Amino acid sequence: MANTLNGTLYTGVTSNLPRRAHEHRTGLVKGFTSRYGCKLLVWYEPHGSMLDAIAREKQIKSGSRRAKLALIEAMNPDWRDLYDDLA
Repeated sequence: MANTLNGTLYTGVTSNLPRRAHEHRTGLVKGFTSRYGCKLLVWYEPHGSMLDAIAREKQIKSGSRRAKLALIEAMNPDWRDLYDDLA
């Protein structure tokens, strides 16, 4: 999730991406995303198991901002909100 093009980034893991993205977009989730206005789904990566997803989340979070931006740019160079694509 991001608040704007090249803005603040949030990385998380969920078993239900449409529901979780909706919660962030509407402010139902209090914390980092609501505080910084991270409402745009600009990147996601599906995994076969929650354990794999959590391991990948930790890897991404420990990486540099540059690496996170590269992931987004490779999948979504225009930083388009991908939320509507989930339906």
